[in-house]
Amino acid sequence: MVDKPVIAMVHLPPLPGSPGFEGYSFEDVVEKAIEEAGILADNGVDGLIVENMWSLPYYAGSRVPLTDVVCVAVAAREVVKTVDIPVGVNLIHNGGVSTLTAAMAAGAEFIRVCLFTGGALWDVGGFDTGVAADLLRARKYLGCHGIRIFADVRKKHSVMFPGVDLEIHARWCDFYLADALIVTGSMTGVPPSIEDIYTVKRAAPERPVIVGSGVDHSNIDEFLRVADGVIVGTSLKYEGLTQNPVDPKRVKILVEKAREAREKQ
Repeated sequence: MVDKPVIAMVHLPPLPGSPGFEGYSFEDVVEKAIEEAGILADNGVDGLIVENMWSLPYYAGSRVPLTDVVCVAVAAREVVKTVDIPVGVNLIHNGGVSTLTAAMAAGAEFIRVCLFTGGALWDVGGFDTGVAADLLRARKYLGCHGIRIFADVRKKHSVMFPGVDLEIHARWCDFYLADALIVTGSMTGVPPSIEDIYTVKRAAPERPVIVGSGVDHSNIDEFLRVADGVIVGTSLKYEGLTQNPVDPKRVKILVEKAREAREKQ
C-alpha cells in the first residue's frame, strides 16, 4: 500500500437475518459489493474494507451473528478476486476472532478491530471488552501472521470505560501490538479533531495512525499533514449520504486531493 493511503469502505447492504434484508438475494449483495469495489478501485483508492455496515441494529463482541461472519467472508473473497489493491474486513461491533477468520477465508490483508483493548459501552447497549489476547493467539494458531490489525482508539458509537482517555487507550493498543491505530469522531461521518490525532501519535510514535471517520475533500489535506492515512465511506457516496451508492465523481475528487496532499509532504 502507498504512503498515506486512502482506504475506502465497501458497505454491504443488510445481510440475511437482519431486519433490512428484504426484496433481494445474498447474490445481489455480492454483486453490489463487486460493483462498488470496482468503482472505488478504478477511481484510484489505495485499499478497501468490506463491512457489514447495514446489518442494523448491530450485535456486539462475541454476539456478532455467524451469518454476518460467513456472508462478509464470501463477499470479501469476491472483492479480493476482483481488485488489485489491498482488501480488509470489519465486523461491527468488534467481531474480534470472527473478523480474523473471515479475513483469512477471504484472502484479505488486514482487519479493523473496533475494541482491541480496554472496555466500552456500545450504542446498542452492552458492555464490551478488548479482544487482543484472543485475537493475537488466534492469528498465531491459524498461521495468518500477514493479516494486519488496525485497532480503533476510542471507537465511534461507543463510550469508553471511565478513566480510559484517548492517550491511555492508544498506549494500551500500542503495547498489545496493534499494527496501526485508527482515530475517529463520535459517530459515522463525524471527523476527529487534529489534536486527537496528535495525541495518538505522541502516545504511539512507532505506529501508523489513520483517520477513520469524517474525511472529505475539504479536510483531507489537513488530515494527511498529520495522519498516516485515511478511511473514507460517507463522503464518497452520492450527496455525501452514507446510505447512498458510491459516486465515482466524489471518489475522483477525493483521490486527487489526497495525491496533492502527498506531493506537499
